[in-house]
Amino acid sequence: MRLARAYDVGETAFARVATAIAKYWVCKRGPDHAAESLECLGGNGYVEESIMPRIYRQQPLQSIWEGSGNVICLDVLRALRRTPETLDAFLAECRAAEGADRRLDAWLRDLEPELRESDELDRRARRLVERMGLALQASLLVRHGDSSVADAFCASRLADGGLAYGTLPRGIDTAAIVDRHRPRI
Repeated sequence: MRLARAYDVGETAFARVATAIAKYWVCKRGPDHAAESLECLGGNGYVEESIMPRIYRQQPLQSIWEGSGNVICLDVLRALRRTPETLDAFLAECRAAEGADRRLDAWLRDLEPELRESDELDRRARRLVERMGLALQASLLVRHGDSSVADAFCASRLADGGLAYGTLPRGIDTAAIVDRHRPRI
């Protein structure tokens, strides 16, 4: 039983920080996602007969229910400060994709020194948590996702730096992404 507990320290530390990162990301990206969805549906998405207007109105409330962005970022910093294994567990999870995508490798090489630098950590919290969220998403997509989607994510979010939906650089296999989501009859 003792051995199992010692092994769980890294997993527990990772779960603690990853949960806070995910909460931050969902609270900050959710309203944009709802707005983009509403835009795709046009007037049909805006009329009260559909669920979309409610989703659009409720998305900004996530940051009230889950905690404001600053509070969630401070939660990430608190986890990093209280349990030194947290940062190593987070980086190990992201590095599980090492060598699979050069853009992710470069992102992690740049991110680690930023995370280990304790100077003005509170001031840099939102930027760091956003970068951690992108690193974790990229790692998970590269390891477990569709290769065309992972490539598009890494190209647009890590290499190009765009966060708006549809900001894909040249060379992305958009046909494969669309085809992947097309209903099979």
